[in-house]
Amino acid sequence: MTLVQRLITIALVSLGTMLTRFLPFLIFKSDSKTPKFIEYLGKALPSAVFAMLIIYCLKDVNIFVAKNVVPEMIGVGVTIIVHLFKKNFLLSMFCGTAIYMFLVQTIFV
Repeated sequence: MTLVQRLITIALVSLGTMLTRFLPFLIFKSDSKTPKFIEYLGKALPSAVFAMLIIYCLKDVNIFVAKNVVPEMIGVGVTIIVHLFKKNFLLSMFCGTAIYMFLVQTIFV
């Protein structure tokens, strides 16, 4: 890429990022009520994204190899338990990932 192409690419990516950040403020004015569909998305999307992340992470797990499946299931179990008690997606993902990485790097080597 030439310097001009790089600068144009950076400008377009910056514009796209700024547009996605500012568009909600332009569409939904502060004095108007938020549409019901947007409120529904705010409630439904976090759970849907979390479920898709779990499916994506487990898609290549071979359930017939205990060395592979045990750390994954323990990690998923920890994630579920932490989420049931704390109701915090970020904390749940962090704890499950930390336990999984510990198991894979120390116990199930």
